[in-house]
Amino acid sequence: MVNIADRRFAPLSRTGSPLGRMLTVINCPNTTLRYLILDCPTESTLDFYMEEFAHLNVTSVVRCCQPTYNAARLAERKINVIDLPFKDGGVPSPYVIREWLQLVEKTKEESSVGCLQTIAVHCVAGLGRAPVLVAIALIEMGMKPLDAIEFIRSKRRGSFNKPQIAYLDSYKRSKPKSANNYSLRSSLGRMFKIGGGGSGGASKAASTVSQQI
Repeated sequence: MVNIADRRFAPLSRTGSPLGRMLTVINCPNTTLRYLILDCPTESTLDFYMEEFAHLNVTSVVRCCQPTYNAARLAERKINVIDLPFKDGGVPSPYVIREWLQLVEKTKEESSVGCLQTIAVHCVAGLGRAPVLVAIALIEMGMKPLDAIEFIRSKRRGSFNKPQIAYLDSYKRSKPKSANNYSLRSSLGRMFKIGGGGSGGASKAASTVSQQI
C-alpha cells in the first residue's frame, strides 16, 4: 500500500551540493527501500554523485543508457552497476522489466528496518527511461498508473513522453492486486476525466502532456 501524501515522499534538498536539483529521491512508505532518479554522470562529475550515493546509502546503480563512466569506480565502493539499456524515449522490454523487478525485490530483502537502501537509476537526462522504471516499481507496490505518473512528474518536471504515458497507463502488475490497495483520486485523472485505465484515457493524457513539454 502506497500513500503518496506521506511527507517522506520528498525530493532531495542538499544545500551546498552542486547536484541538488539534478537528483530526485522517492521514499516508499512501509518499506526500507527508496529510489533515486538522476541524470547521467560522467567521469568528470562522478565524484560528486558518489558523495550523494554515500549519503543516501545507494547500493545499486541502474543505467538505462550507454555507459559514460567507469563502473569499476563504483564497485570499489561496494555499489553494483547494472546495465538495463533500452531505446531513448522508448519503453522497457520484458527482459528489462524482469531484471529491474528482481533487483527491487532483492534489495528489499537485503535491507533492514532503520537502514534504508537506495536504488539509483538514470538515463541521459533522467526524464524518460529512468522515471519509467521507478513508475513500474510504484505500480507494482499498488499505486495506480496515473497516480505514479502524476507523482513522479510533480517531483521531476517534464518526465515521460506520450508513448511512455500510454505504456504505463496500460501496464499490468505482475503481483495480484490487494483489496486494500491505496487509491488516490488523482488530480491528473480529474484533469483528463479518466480513471487510470484504457487506451482512450492514455491518449487524452498523452495529448495534454505533449502540450506541456
